[in-house]
Amino acid sequence: MTTEQLIEAASQIMREGDTIDLSLSELSLRAGLNSALVKYYFGNKNGLMQAVLDRDMGKIVGDLSALVAKNMPPQEKLRRHIGAVIDTYYEFPYLNRLLMKMIRDSAPVEAARIAERYLKPISRSYDALITEGVKAKKFRNVDPQHFYFTVTGAADRFFT
Repeated sequence: MTTEQLIEAASQIMREGDTIDLSLSELSLRAGLNSALVKYYFGNKNGLMQAVLDRDMGKIVGDLSALVAKNMPPQEKLRRHIGAVIDTYYEFPYLNRLLMKMIRDSAPVEAARIAERYLKPISRSYDALITEGVKAKKFRNVDPQHFYFTVTGAADRFFT
């Protein structure tokens, strides 16, 4: 319960302040908990930020994989996915900035873990979705990475 309170409080601060930086004193006030618990549960503020990223990106990867596996036309999958991206950026407008900061500021091993856990599965899902759409003659063949940057970039720009 306490870890979830800290993660949610951090998320709320970033969402409301349109920032990916937060003070531990503000976090402590928002969560109603001692800021020393950040060190206890997460090691440091960076560990807390990683936990926020894990919570938010983990859901995205799982939802996207489930959507791609559904038996429905690829254009409907794409429509639903883009709607989900918009909903996600509405709820967590900080997400793309946090992801990029965590990759940029982390040690190479941690940056590789983030890419392996989130970016590669998304890319594989996009590749499967695009391939399915091309086979059905509904989509043009586009690079999955370009598609990712287009969709996330547009959503991030809109909500920033």
